[in-house]
Amino acid sequence: MRLLRVAAFALVWVILGNSVGEAQQDGATRTFGQSVPVEGGEYRDIVVPELQAMLEDDDDFPLVNVHIPFGGNIPGTDESIPFNEIEANLDQLPADRDATIVLYCRTGPMSENAAAALVRLGYTSVYNLIGGFRAWSLAGLPLEGP
Repeated sequence: MRLLRVAAFALVWVILGNSVGEAQQDGATRTFGQSVPVEGGEYRDIVVPELQAMLEDDDDFPLVNVHIPFGGNIPGTDESIPFNEIEANLDQLPADRDATIVLYCRTGPMSENAAAALVRLGYTSVYNLIGGFRAWSLAGLPLEGP
C-alpha cells in the first residue's frame, strides 16, 4: 500500500510538471510536499525530486537518517538519529522550532513516526521523504555506506 502511494505521488509529480507542492515560486518561497496532519500540527511528505530541489535551492537544513539498523545514507546526510530516540536527541537538531528539518529512513514508516514526534514537540517545518533511501536508490541516485 505504501509503495503504491509513493508511485502515485511520483506519477502526479511528473504529470504536473514538477509543480506538486509548490505554493509559490516568485524567487522567494517554495513550499514542497503534501501535508500530513498529525497531533499538534502537520509535517510534509516529499518525493525524491522535491528533496533534490530543496537541496539545490538551499541545503541549509539538517538532513536526518532515522533508520535503524543503519543501512546507508543519502549523500549530504547531517545526522543519524534512531527514530525511536528522536525526542532524546533534540540537541542534535535546530533549537529553532520553525527551522526546516528533513527526515528519511529506508522506506518511510520510521521517518513518519519521527516526523510526528517532532510536530508534537512543536516543530513546524518537518519534511519526510516518502519511500526513504530506497526511493532515492531506485531513482538511480547514489547512497553512502552499506
